[in-house]
Amino acid sequence: MPDIIDLHTHTTASDGTLSPAELVALARESGLRAVAITDHDTLDGLPEALETSRRWNYEVIAGVELSVDFRGKAVHMLGYCLDPHDRTLHGKLAWAQEQRETRNARMVARFNELGIPMTLDEVIAESGDGVIGRPHFAAVLLRKKVVASINEAFDIYLNRSGKAYLPKVRFSAAEAITLIRAAGGLPVLAHPMLIGWPPLTLDDAVAELKAAGLIGIEVLYTEHNPAQVQILWDIATRHGLLRTGGSDFHGANKPQTRLGRGRGDLAVPASWLAALLAARPAVTG
Repeated sequence: MPDIIDLHTHTTASDGTLSPAELVALARESGLRAVAITDHDTLDGLPEALETSRRWNYEVIAGVELSVDFRGKAVHMLGYCLDPHDRTLHGKLAWAQEQRETRNARMVARFNELGIPMTLDEVIAESGDGVIGRPHFAAVLLRKKVVASINEAFDIYLNRSGKAYLPKVRFSAAEAITLIRAAGGLPVLAHPMLIGWPPLTLDDAVAELKAAGLIGIEVLYTEHNPAQVQILWDIATRHGLLRTGGSDFHGANKPQTRLGRGRGDLAVPASWLAALLAARPAVTG
């Protein structure tokens, strides 16, 4: 296997199905040079992942994926190499979690209004005491045989146009970038092509984000096709931004996505991580 990495993964601390230690073990066994843990809006999986990293002398990057509202779109901001104990970031994430808990209760009520019996305890059980996300609601629906698959649960109930969907609280882009950098981290725009903007709009948006402190964009990603990768490559070059990449691995919640390989053709070079690490002193001071 070539010298590759995966800078976008999720564990049971958010909506993945492998524990942080299990994910690190899989990365090591798969021959990846390094892996970043980037759970949604939480740092809770980092202590276990970093302890596993130290025990095996294997490189794990402390990261996060923040939920962001930018220009009226749901956007995600990755943060790399941050301090997992940063108090300000922990405080902001705790506030976001409180808002999410309110949303979760409202979504449970929505399902019951739709005639689908559900309790919050059932959803919590599916999360394994991690951060509850829509995949855990989907798992309850699948277990109750309301749907035949996780994808069907999202299509009917949980996507943005779904019958039970409720928006979640999101940070502004500027706030997310500031929080990541203040925690010693490197802010990177996640999977830009999933936002849905045409190239010229995306280019303009990236310029605005760079002015706010963005240092990179996720160029290689499981769902980016070659033409999209070329567009993002050119945008990164034009704006002097670093390139990153990752699978967005979630374990059984995205069974077709393999760690480090996406759907089979993903290969993020380890040199991109070296470039990230080299940029850190200049970004964080």
